[in-house]
Amino acid sequence: MIRLHDVTKYYGWGRETKLVLDGIDRELDTSSSIGILGMNGAGKSTLVNIIAGALPPTSGYVERHVRVSWPLGLKGFVGGLTGEENIRFISRIYGADRRKVFRFVQDFSELGDDLFRPIETYSSGMKSRLTVGVSMAIDFDVYLMDEGLSVADRRFTKRYSDVMNQRLDRSSLIIVSHNMNTVSRYCTRAAVLHGGKLSTVMPLHEAASLYNRLADRGADFQP
Repeated sequence: MIRLHDVTKYYGWGRETKLVLDGIDRELDTSSSIGILGMNGAGKSTLVNIIAGALPPTSGYVERHVRVSWPLGLKGFVGGLTGEENIRFISRIYGADRRKVFRFVQDFSELGDDLFRPIETYSSGMKSRLTVGVSMAIDFDVYLMDEGLSVADRRFTKRYSDVMNQRLDRSSLIIVSHNMNTVSRYCTRAAVLHGGKLSTVMPLHEAASLYNRLADRGADFQP
């Protein structure tokens, strides 16, 4: 279970202040996967980063009773260190066997000798392969996925999808997206993020109906 306690997030200062999340107070039952639907600019990436603990809210807090991943695709590596050194560092933080993690990432990412080069020399696709590989190598109760994740070529995307489906046999997923097809691939329940507010989690078809009404007609939103 993940509990959001009056989570609010502002960006900017003074007249340039923008309210992105507005006092969200929700309990997320993570016994099965959850989609969060929102239009572009709704604050989906902000929300998933706050759930992960990668971004602090302006006010409020998140209560986590499960082991939560960082958002898949988050490139928070130390650029001056090699891929292998970053793997070693992350494994130590999460109490994982670094040799086992390295072997998995080496096979999964197909980066070869590039794992011994500094991250700052990597292309964006190589960074995505590394971050997804490390995420999949460490066991989490809940994986977080941002729709902005890009894993380059089709073959690697298929490898990633196959491994994710294996992980979901024993874990769950929170995925934020503006695309219903992306959410329906993994989830049967979803919530809608709109105007800084988050709806309750509901069956996917109900969330899709609400999301489409908001997108088409700008209907009133009462979470």
